Formats: sequence, structure tokens, C-alpha cells
Amino acid sequence: MKTPGQVIQRPLVSEKSYGAMTGGKYVFRVRRDANKQDIAQAVAEAFKVDVVSVNTMHMRGKERRRGKLSGFQPDWKKAVVTLKEGQKIENLFQGV
Repeated sequence: MKTPGQVIQRPLVSEKSYGAMTGGKYVFRVRRDANKQDIAQAVAEAFKVDVVSVNTMHMRGKERRRGKLSGFQPDWKKAVVTLKEGQKIENLFQGV
């Protein structure tokens, strides 16, 4: 079994993800080979919460330019984790 630090790379913080936190949904950047069960176990173990559901999506890497040179950032995976009613993650940046 993978440790939570191997599955969850970092929380994603944006205006949209802050709005989702009021509804008990938290957004994380996870490893591309992690499945929903791995993500649910990692979040439950790292933050001591009960996970109701996990939704994942593959994000394509963006093109970046530096002068004449151009390249692509790597593809990555995003997970939206829904917690049990009434639970929340107090300190989002210490569990991972």
C-alpha cells in the first residue's frame, strides 16, 4: 500500500476550490497512476476524516514558451474528494 504522501502531491488552492470547501469538497493534485480507492484511503489516513466519494479527472499539460523555445508542461491528475456531512479538514497543508 502506498503512503498518503506518495498518492497526494499537494492541495489545489483557488477561488473555486475554496468555494467547494464550504460544501465539504476538497481538491488535490494526485499521482497519475492513483485510483479512486488509493486516493480515498490516503485522504482518510492523512487527515483522519471519512471520505464519501472521489471524483478524478486528467488534466492536460499546457504549452509554455520562453522566447522562441516552446514546450509542454506534463499532464497531471486532479481529485475532488467529498467528505462526510459535518466533517472538514482543519489544516489542509500539514497532512500531506
